[in-house]
Amino acid sequence: MSEQTKKPNIIFVITDQQRFDTIAAGGFPYMKTPNLDRMVKEGTYFRQTYVTSPSCAPSRASLFTGVYPHTNGVFRNDEPWAFSWVQLMADAGYRCVNVGKMHTSPFEDSFGFHERHVVENKDRATARLPFFLDQWDKAIWTRGFEKPSRVTYRRREDYRSSLGAFVWNLPEDLHSDNFVSALAQMWLDAYTGNEPFFLQIGIPGPHPPYDPTQDYLDMYADADLPEPILSAEDIAAQPAALKVLRDQHLSVDHDAVVHLPDPTSDQTRRQRQHYFANVSMIDTQMGKLIEAVERRGVLDDTIIIFTSDHGDSLNDHGHSQKWSMYEHSVRVPAIVWAPGKVAEGRVVDDLVSLFDFAPTILEMASVPVPDWMEAQSLMPYLRGEECEPRNYVFSEHAGDRIFSGTKFMTMIRSARYKLVHFVDSNEGQLFDMQADPTEVNNLWSDPAHQAVKQELINAILAWRIESSLKTQGWTLASVRLGANSSRTPESRSRQGGA
Repeated sequence: MSEQTKKPNIIFVITDQQRFDTIAAGGFPYMKTPNLDRMVKEGTYFRQTYVTSPSCAPSRASLFTGVYPHTNGVFRNDEPWAFSWVQLMADAGYRCVNVGKMHTSPFEDSFGFHERHVVENKDRATARLPFFLDQWDKAIWTRGFEKPSRVTYRRREDYRSSLGAFVWNLPEDLHSDNFVSALAQMWLDAYTGNEPFFLQIGIPGPHPPYDPTQDYLDMYADADLPEPILSAEDIAAQPAALKVLRDQHLSVDHDAVVHLPDPTSDQTRRQRQHYFANVSMIDTQMGKLIEAVERRGVLDDTIIIFTSDHGDSLNDHGHSQKWSMYEHSVRVPAIVWAPGKVAEGRVVDDLVSLFDFAPTILEMASVPVPDWMEAQSLMPYLRGEECEPRNYVFSEHAGDRIFSGTKFMTMIRSARYKLVHFVDSNEGQLFDMQADPTEVNNLWSDPAHQAVKQELINAILAWRIESSLKTQGWTLASVRLGANSSRTPESRSRQGGA
């Protein structure tokens, strides 16, 4: 057997906007997630996974470069990507395929993939976004339907009271999450090559509109769902930048979500019921993807990774969607499943960062990890070894048209504390995550915690300096391996065409 055929297939599933508290086996029994539960029990589950930026494109660009947004320059959606480590996978002999959402810019550039079958956000029905017809748009059009969006939902009498939660009313196979999964299954059934493959599957849900089919919504009809962390005192005490963010959502129906200043408990429960039902739809599709891998006869040779790009507030702290550094916005689920290949039943409580999957996947594929990558491989955890945990994880956001109340926001999270720093304000947030896991007691101005506050701010300074040193080679590498450099005639001949 050649060295190439010994390399594992890798399937990397990334949902959009999935909170960390959405898998039953992760300690959240209100969820209905039998397939993800199986993956947790038979794989390695990272319980404290934080994103490097709490919105789509910055998080994904960081994940697919292995460096922070302040290094790769992608701080908001629609900013161009310069490089993706997928190119290194392709050059090493992998067939690289993307099905679904990656939120690259430009949408359909190669970024190292041999094939891209792009499906983007569920709702792009605004002139502020670049015009783009993806594979899902075309499928709905060819079937003779109008794509659901804020344009169609605005026709409903209950639009302004629904918090973005609606039942999917087209054929079930046209739901974005079913459609993307089915397209990936078709690829697994149809592709005739025998080289190892890297299949990235970007599932658009549970990003709003929160639109499950009725049968999944019914599964949560009597479920005891967690209520939002929501109080007038909490909202009033938040830094000005977060108040501006909240006002933005109260004034604009982003992604068909009409955010309300004082939603009722029935409204917030209904929103959460739709959201969690959408996660259960995705769970079913994970089971179907595993079945497709089995049909192909490569289950023993395949590693499946499941995670998300960021979370969703669902009215926690009075906020809509993401963009804040609260737990439900910046923390996501993460599972690596490959029976016999990774540690089984291992739950990791150490702090890890979402972009750590960059060097992890390269190491899985026996591809050298560039020395300028800031991310850290998770392979020691997957081998069942004792690991030296990170002291901190970091997240940052800047230049966003929706999160416009500050020029730059930085989060640092230690084992005990979380600090959020705004570059242009004396305000900030400091939470003792052991004593206050719901993040309602801001210690930023508490005299007893000024030493902790200064220690964490100093750690941000040290991190940014060390980051500059670590990534010194990034600029030259991104030019040499940039977005238009892969799929050269030489590489196409090696890979069997593109």
